[in-house]
Amino acid sequence: MLQDPLTLYKLIVLYMLNKVSFPLSSSQISDFILEKDYTNFLTLQQVFSDLKDNNLIASKTVRNRTLFSITEDGMNTLSYFQNRISDAIKEDVIEYLRQNEMELRNEVSVLSDYYKATNGEYEAHLWAKDRDTELVSIKLTVPTEEIASAICAKWLDKNQQIYQYLTEQLF
Repeated sequence: MLQDPLTLYKLIVLYMLNKVSFPLSSSQISDFILEKDYTNFLTLQQVFSDLKDNNLIASKTVRNRTLFSITEDGMNTLSYFQNRISDAIKEDVIEYLRQNEMELRNEVSVLSDYYKATNGEYEAHLWAKDRDTELVSIKLTVPTEEIASAICAKWLDKNQQIYQYLTEQLF
């Protein structure tokens, strides 16, 4: 059975998002699809756009990362057309997710952002989640954008140590 390659790429993205219990970033999905040479970067951007336009995936942008999750419409669509994805591709997806689960989960569970506050200073907002549960949320007010940016960058590397320190000191 011949099918439109664009449809297959959309189904692969839906399949990936349906197999995880957390959102995936556009770069995480792209890494898998481009590494397997299923398609090219520009076509994949069209796939993301089409899926969002048709309400099959939801997106949320935090700083420079776009996080995708499958919608109920996306799950329904996948249930009807999942058989159009070859078993080999499904196995590739499952193996990729199995090998990279912790890294993928950590990348989208530890977030940071900063913005200029009304008083002219900057607020760095740092948080860590586990599934839908927010484990910690911290807001720090600092005088410059450079400091706020540095705090956000270090949070990604040091969040576990900071969370552990806080819980040890407070409990």
